[in-house]
Amino acid sequence: MHGDTVIFDVEDGILTLTLNRPGNLNAFTVGMADDLEAAFGEAAEDDAVAAVVVTGAGRAFCAGMDLSNEGNVFGLDETLRPTVDDMVERFDDPDIVRGVRDTGGRVSLAIHACPKPVIAAINGPAVGIGATMTLPMDFRLASESARIGFVFGRLGIVPEACSTWFLPRVVGMQNALELVYSADIVDATTAKELGLIRSVHAQEDLLPAARALAHRFVDGRSRVATALTRRMMYRNSAESSPLAAHRRESLAMFYTSVGDGKEGVSAFLEKRDPVFTSRVPQDLPHIMDEIR
Repeated sequence: MHGDTVIFDVEDGILTLTLNRPGNLNAFTVGMADDLEAAFGEAAEDDAVAAVVVTGAGRAFCAGMDLSNEGNVFGLDETLRPTVDDMVERFDDPDIVRGVRDTGGRVSLAIHACPKPVIAAINGPAVGIGATMTLPMDFRLASESARIGFVFGRLGIVPEACSTWFLPRVVGMQNALELVYSADIVDATTAKELGLIRSVHAQEDLLPAARALAHRFVDGRSRVATALTRRMMYRNSAESSPLAAHRRESLAMFYTSVGDGKEGVSAFLEKRDPVFTSRVPQDLPHIMDEIR
């Protein structure tokens, strides 16, 4: 893995991605979007990566979009006049990808598609895209110095990075609307009270806590079962009926029961720790996206 704006470090199965523009408070750029999208794509395909932790270099997590660029600071092509049909029929057209599609949204979709647990370690200010990019991550831990703000209203723009889908699911609709309408920057304690943050830590304890949490999720666990669980939780909870969940869970249960489930049952009966051998994505059954 490589990138100009992101540091990659894999240790004991945990990939730490560090946003690395500390002189600019890790302000977001189109290049950073490309690096993060590629990183999560590679992490999804690398069976050496069991979980991902995302943090920032220096004293900030991410101060939002870098607004110092000339032209359209969001990297969009102002000569285009895109339509709803374009966003469906031409979704992967390079002109739409580079000129219309929200860069933060590309990152959020890559995070959402990753079959590994993802944890944000918010080590300082996280505003704008710095806040919304953490929403598709499974858990958000924050340092005592973290400040989080969905500040789009101050700039006359709208929330991005798929946050209108994720934020109400994380904090509820009323809290989501208040955070976005007010554009207030809240401290870590307030964010925790809202349900946005799982836990608050001293600065020096934040990254160790995030890595320890990642190990809790992956050590002694089936990689395939964890990946299927992550996918089902997000997908099934958005369905209008439990029937869709039953269909997918039945197939997932079938394939895990004839895979790592055999070792899990044997270990339980023999009163020993299981040794699961499945790999992701190599051993992931390709059945979840086929069930409607």
